Amino acid sequence: MLSDFLKLSPKIWVLPVIHGSGDLAIEVRRVMLGQTFDCLAVPLPPSFQEHVEEAITWLPQLSLVVQEEPLSFGGELDTYGDDEGEFDSSRDDDEKDDEDGPRQEVDLESLAEDAARACSFVPIDPCQPVVAALRIAMQERIPRAFIDIETSNFVSMAAYYPDPYPVKQVSIDRFAAALLPTIPPVPAGQPEARVIWMANRLRELEGRFERILLVCSMMDWPWIKNAYFDRHEDIAENDDVDATEVFTNDPLTHVFLLGELPFITGLYELARQSLDDDENLSVDGVKALLLATRDRYRHELKSRARKITPKMMTTYLKYVRNLCLIERRMTPDLYTLVIAAKQIAGDQFAIKLAETAREYPFVPRLESNPSTRFVAQESESSDAPPWPQLCMTNGIAQLPDGDIVRMKSRLPGQAIVWRSCQLKPPAPKIDQAEWRMRWNPFQQCSWPEEDVAIEKFRTHVKETALAMLEADLIRSEKFSTSLKDGLDIRETLRNWHTGDLYVKIIPPTRGTLDCVLMFFDSPADPREYPWRITWIAEHHDESTLCLFATDFSREMVGPGIGCATYGGAMFLFPPRPVPEVWTDPQFDFTDTMEERLLAAGCVYSQCRHIAVLSESPPGLGWRRLAKKYGKKLIHVPLNRFSQETIQQLRNVHVLNGKQVRSYAADFIRKS
Repeated sequence: MLSDFLKLSPKIWVLPVIHGSGDLAIEVRRVMLGQTFDCLAVPLPPSFQEHVEEAITWLPQLSLVVQEEPLSFGGELDTYGDDEGEFDSSRDDDEKDDEDGPRQEVDLESLAEDAARACSFVPIDPCQPVVAALRIAMQERIPRAFIDIETSNFVSMAAYYPDPYPVKQVSIDRFAAALLPTIPPVPAGQPEARVIWMANRLRELEGRFERILLVCSMMDWPWIKNAYFDRHEDIAENDDVDATEVFTNDPLTHVFLLGELPFITGLYELARQSLDDDENLSVDGVKALLLATRDRYRHELKSRARKITPKMMTTYLKYVRNLCLIERRMTPDLYTLVIAAKQIAGDQFAIKLAETAREYPFVPRLESNPSTRFVAQESESSDAPPWPQLCMTNGIAQLPDGDIVRMKSRLPGQAIVWRSCQLKPPAPKIDQAEWRMRWNPFQQCSWPEEDVAIEKFRTHVKETALAMLEADLIRSEKFSTSLKDGLDIRETLRNWHTGDLYVKIIPPTRGTLDCVLMFFDSPADPREYPWRITWIAEHHDESTLCLFATDFSREMVGPGIGCATYGGAMFLFPPRPVPEVWTDPQFDFTDTMEERLLAAGCVYSQCRHIAVLSESPPGLGWRRLAKKYGKKLIHVPLNRFSQETIQQLRNVHVLNGKQVRSYAADFIRKS
């Protein structure tokens, strides 16, 4: 229940909000459904009322009500907060650069200056507290009053607000009281005229209604209260304004229209439809966003995707929390989520997170139309609004006729700050098709950096196998005259009752290894790994490599650069020329790709032992095959190594000739 602190008079209550906040939209709903009001006043001019209320009936379909302004060439976007009145939670530009790193300078101001046309608009956003209040008032049949002054050239006042999450724990009146000392005075001119006009309209409403609720900006309510008690006369009159129009927005640019992330806004609407709890979606929505991103990441990258384990997610969330503390916030923004994803799970996961965050689930089917750019398909199953579509960005929009206009929100929320984040996105499908068509099938080579990495790993697997072989030869004997290779504590404790000491004898390793088999996916599906080849070493530091992998032509990452995923491989070091294993008839007796590589390793290996890296130990059939050629298999468990490392090593880039190596680094990215 609203306290007397937010009471203007016995008939008027004020509910100050931060525009675009889902938490405060929930608070508006709680207040309006928990108390009785017979009138709702909102800070919008009457010319917007008809189309705003019509657009609200189309929710959850998003739209915006636009009013074109007379031609103007002056700046119109101001920002609340100067040196003496800015929020404590905000920072000046120098502090932001120091804390967040370099920001990308997007030259939108020059583009906006070039645009001769300007428009003001009201975003029909479910997470807008004013829109949520109107939505409830329309459902409850509560009269609505649009009490703002008609302005032909609207001055939009952006501001740096604190995180609204505390309204979950404290009442809205205490939250507003805490911010009251930091709210700067309303600027002279149109902002002051608007405040006085709304205060006078509230006084007129008192004559017709008994319980009036005013939902307005956190920046305006103290000055509306002052103007109400000062009883100033209006210092401006209504301007002649154009009629309003309703537009839908390009789904790819919803992030510039909505106050919350489009994905989280969709969760609010889904919870509304299914009557689920939405009180904590500002936090639970982030968790749902991460889970949806993980599923999308696994589905699209398949075997090339890193394993997103619960431990990794825990580390990620801790990192996000720390970044939020640095930013002096309680909930993360999109930049924080993407930066943490890039650092913890790589560029590809960060890209999928950004793509998932901008998706809104309630998107109608659209078709191209030259007259309106995009118009909803007219069909019995289509529920698309019957309005043309524009393309929104930060302060600028492209209308259906192709004109670029400056956009000024009538419900300005948190000021947007541009920041830079370097990510390497996948190549567009049309470019991949062109690169695939130009591929020369008569030349291919590997990427040297990956050669070095896989050779180091082969050496590590070899040394691990030799250490395991050495461990099998260790024996213990009773101490006599020498400690040999050290005291055997385990055997000594086992024979403690005899009082004898036992020492270890570690004989020198017999033999070495020249063949290492790696089976990352066993048993392997031949349909998933159609690319099979034997590569001869280019120099003496490389192994002779025989592998089976996914089709690299399906994932073209650059001109003459394909990406495949190892299913398994055989390494012979020192390198030696061998016939093509996959077409050699002497191995046709094998049934699987793994058995063919194992048979080839047994034939071409010059040592008695062969190291086998796999998830499970070699079966009886594999050991019989090795025994047939007089070989012995040493199993190295795959789980002895970091799954992150294994996933990185499985990616192999195939270049269409050595000349591609000169520019391959510009296209090859880590998943």
